[in-house]
Parts: sequence; structure tokens; C-alpha cells
Amino acid sequence: MKRGLLIILSGPSGVGKGTVREHFMKDDSLNLTYSISMTTRKPRTGEIDGKDYIFAEKEAFEQAIKDGELLEWAEFVGNYYGTPLNQVEKLRDQGKNVVLEIEVQGAQQVAKKVPDGISIFMIPPTMEELENRIRGRQTEAEEIIQQRLAKAEKEMTLIKDYKYVVCNDDPELAAQYIGLIIKRHMKD
Repeated sequence: MKRGLLIILSGPSGVGKGTVREHFMKDDSLNLTYSISMTTRKPRTGEIDGKDYIFAEKEAFEQAIKDGELLEWAEFVGNYYGTPLNQVEKLRDQGKNVVLEIEVQGAQQVAKKVPDGISIFMIPPTMEELENRIRGRQTEAEEIIQQRLAKAEKEMTLIKDYKYVVCNDDPELAAQYIGLIIKRHMKD
């Protein structure tokens, strides 16, 4: 059995990674599975532990860092986010193509540890549109929104570090592009 691919989907907060991922994950021919990230942030309305994220206490997350149990991790606005390593390895060994939807800082860590990973940076059509999307969530205080926007400006400079760049002007079209990228690598 051929080992599965590792697909790293990254980009600024609010760019629509989750929406686009939902679209391309529906394509059964891609043999995809989603790697659920661990976080210390509180669940948003409708999010389910073990499905959307693995919600953990700060102490448990810090222990996972110390024990080397995370493929990548980052801290943002007072919360940790990370990817459990054993989960990703097990899925790839089963021949599944594993999708990581992660922050830019985490993507940089993964690129160093997994050089054969397929890195995709998602960009918004404009920074104004990105701000509209973040504000449209209506889930965060103004201070957090400003932090997210400032971080997005810095992250956009890292485009050069990714193998592919996809603009999310239309989520269905962005998902089709990503599907084509994955199919190309499945043939290798």
C-alpha cells in the first residue's frame, strides 16, 4: 500500500480555509481524511470536541509539547493550537491522504519535518475582504480582530515559502483547484 500524502492547507485567519476544505473533502476520489487539531481555546457555537477540534486544557497541551507528541504547534491570542503526530502517521500509513488545516507558524514547522508535504497557501481576494469575513463571524472582540488582521499582514509575506497559492474568491472554485493539485501528486 502506498503511503498517503500530507496536504498542508494554510493561510490567514478568516481566509476561508474551513469552508474550502469542506468542499474538496467531498471528493471521494482524493482519498482524504482530515487531521483534527488540538486547541486550548473554548469551542465556538456548534463545534464538537473530537470532530472540529480536540479541546484540551492548557496543562495537557503543554505536556504534549514536552513529550514531543505534536507534529506542529503554535500559540495565538492566548491559546495553543497543534497537530497530534501519532494520529497523522497512523492515517498516512493506512494510505490516507491527510489534510492539515493549520496556522502559518505551524505550517513552517511541518515543512521542516515533512519535506514531501504539499503546502498550499490560501489568500483572500483583498485584505478588505479578509477583514469583512473576520468581522462577519461576529465571534470576537475588536482587540482580537485587530490582532488577527495584523497577523494576516505579516503572514501574507510568507507566500514564497509554499509550493502552491490558491485565491479564495469563490470557495467551490478554490476547492476544485486544490483537488487538482492533490490529484497531480497522487500520480507521482
